[in-house]
Amino acid sequence: MKERYIAFDVETPNYANNRMSAIGVCVVEDGAVVDELYSLVNPEARFDRFNIELTGITPEAAAHAPTFPELWRDWERVMSGGLLVAHNAPFDMSVLAKCLLDYGVAWRPTARYACTCQMGRRLMPELPNHRLDTMCDRLGVPLDHHHAGSDSRACAELLLHYLDGGADVRPFVRTYDMLRLRTVQRYGIR
Repeated sequence: MKERYIAFDVETPNYANNRMSAIGVCVVEDGAVVDELYSLVNPEARFDRFNIELTGITPEAAAHAPTFPELWRDWERVMSGGLLVAHNAPFDMSVLAKCLLDYGVAWRPTARYACTCQMGRRLMPELPNHRLDTMCDRLGVPLDHHHAGSDSRACAELLLHYLDGGADVRPFVRTYDMLRLRTVQRYGIR
């Protein structure tokens, strides 16, 4: 059976990074994006000016969006359906884990993930940096940076580029401890 990948990105309302103001998800199967989800999230928390300026998401825009527990009821099946992938994945994994913990939502104690930023460092070492916008510029991937839907799609496109080039994701797979908020197992390339 071929691997199913869940490329995702989150935006946060403030420096605590323990709540989401938006989430985007792209499901990758058989070499293509087969599903995309995006939603604003009511973080039930204050917004910092920096985060508003970065993401364009205001308290007013998120006020009538679903809260994380409401959204999770509908999206948990998708998020559980494959290997999680994000660009700068430790950040996105920590925000997801903190939301689950803060709301007392039971999921799983650990989750496998891969990071397209780390993969880019190994597979495209010639780049001056491996930020999402730099990599997208290099590969011609459209990007509305810091929009969770666009960022998750860009992450999926980077992953597809690596896979099309013959990359093996397995050496980049990590395990995140969702309760202790840290990566606990590393495999392959360091």
